[in-house]
Amino acid sequence: MSVTTDKLADKPVEKPAAKPASLRHNEIIALFRQHGFMSMEALAEHFAVTTQTIRRDINALCDADILRRRHGGAELILSARNQPYDMRRINNLEQKAEIGAAVAKLIPNACSVLIGIGTTPEQVALALAKHDHLTVITNNLRAALALSTNQNNQVIVPGGTLRFPNPEILGNDADKLFRNFRADFGIYGVGGVDTDGTLLDFDRMESSSRQALRESCRTQILVTDNSKFGRQAPVRGGHLSDPDILVTDLPLKPSLAAMLAGNTRVVISADNPDDDPEHDHAVLSITAK
Repeated sequence: MSVTTDKLADKPVEKPAAKPASLRHNEIIALFRQHGFMSMEALAEHFAVTTQTIRRDINALCDADILRRRHGGAELILSARNQPYDMRRINNLEQKAEIGAAVAKLIPNACSVLIGIGTTPEQVALALAKHDHLTVITNNLRAALALSTNQNNQVIVPGGTLRFPNPEILGNDADKLFRNFRADFGIYGVGGVDTDGTLLDFDRMESSSRQALRESCRTQILVTDNSKFGRQAPVRGGHLSDPDILVTDLPLKPSLAAMLAGNTRVVISADNPDDDPEHDHAVLSITAK
């Protein structure tokens, strides 16, 4: 007599793998931006992890002054201060690297480039490191170091005081340096983008630096990942429709796309894979607005 068994019934049910903590932190922050307050149980259910795991995530984000604890959960801190540079540097790192690679494909060799402060412009600089004979003017010391690895490039930085702990030089000297040039391209980031398209920063020196850069180049390129849309900061300076090119990681909401009115070319980094040779070193026509 033969006996058959249902082996499928003995197999354990496979649970989806939990996301790495760094990716989960970014998504948690996005949820808090949307809802303001969330409970531990709701977050645990959303991510299919234990409440203990969520509690560790919340503790880390509270220690970083991004969230504050409330009974049963936490809420987003609406602060006029930006996150520490090293934390911003790893937030959405994959998306920022993709943006950097997409921008590098728009920049030809042997041209002049202004690069502003921030972690996304730093990723652009890293992607540009293999370009040759660039003249780069930047107040972003991380960008300067990334591009100085290629001795064919000329890298110019301003004098002044380092804005510790950020690797940046801001102030009149840095603004004057930008205005001494008429560069082919100017690449800059932003602290946040309001719902009406207003560009936001965390202090007036950041906004002034971006304005000086914008005035000193033929083609403006704004680089920002999707997390900056809807992010609040106290200082206004410019509009989403100002740049010639906007490079971001996801398509814009229709309300924001309508503000551009065809004046700004939008490049989605996900549509420009690194292994696509047809996009390598595409040369833009360099014309002022």
